[in-house]
Amino acid sequence: MEILVCVKRVPDTAENEIELNRDGSDIQRDDLVYSVNEWDNYAVEEAIQIRDKAGGSVTVVTVGDEESEEVLRREMAMGADSGVHLMDDAFEGSDGRAVAAILKAEIEKGNYDLVLTGALADDGAGQVGGMLAAMLDWPYASVVNRIELNDGSKILVGREIEGGNQEMNEIELPCVLSIQTGINEPRYVGIRGIRKVASVDIPVHGISDLGLAADTLGAAGARLKRVDYFVPELGEGAEMLEGSTEEIIDKLIELLKAKGGIK
Repeated sequence: MEILVCVKRVPDTAENEIELNRDGSDIQRDDLVYSVNEWDNYAVEEAIQIRDKAGGSVTVVTVGDEESEEVLRREMAMGADSGVHLMDDAFEGSDGRAVAAILKAEIEKGNYDLVLTGALADDGAGQVGGMLAAMLDWPYASVVNRIELNDGSKILVGREIEGGNQEMNEIELPCVLSIQTGINEPRYVGIRGIRKVASVDIPVHGISDLGLAADTLGAAGARLKRVDYFVPELGEGAEMLEGSTEEIIDKLIELLKAKGGIK
């Protein structure tokens, strides 16, 4: 099975103190620590496990600047067979639709059975997977937390839905799936693996290689534009109730009555 996994270089929220720039148009990015998007790690791990069962290969692809190459090499060190870097000045400032269009052009150059993305990236918008599937006219499932191989033309997919319930679907290949965290445990990437792929050639494809029009991409072609960032105001915080269990229960009931929560 030929599998393509879309990955992205994003700020590591565990390592950064996120602050806004002066005009509120973006976050301060100069000193940020970056890493691969967390959801994408699970997608790559799932792709590797499927390849190990069914055969084939795993390719990782990213849309980004020169520094985005590091996430491709990391995922190749993890076990992906190859990587593709989609990079062009014309791509900068692209919205989710344009990123999906860039990925679609690359996918159509290959012969993939399955395309995986993380459930979220894109500043939390989670748009690219669904848009990509629509552009390809392929079946799509989001927040996938289980994949079972069926016959050669179909797979069984589990989705996380409301109330902690599980939904199972049979989907024809080729298809696009957005992978949820928790579907597996991504393997550790060691120094030996990183050194092994350090000199592997990663092809770079730009706008001319993909046959795309510049006016449909980047900031100029964006149909969705971010107009503002802001930090939500903090509330007054929690009120801590003290006393015995019975006293706390009585106080809680009185508070709920006073605030109209119960009658």
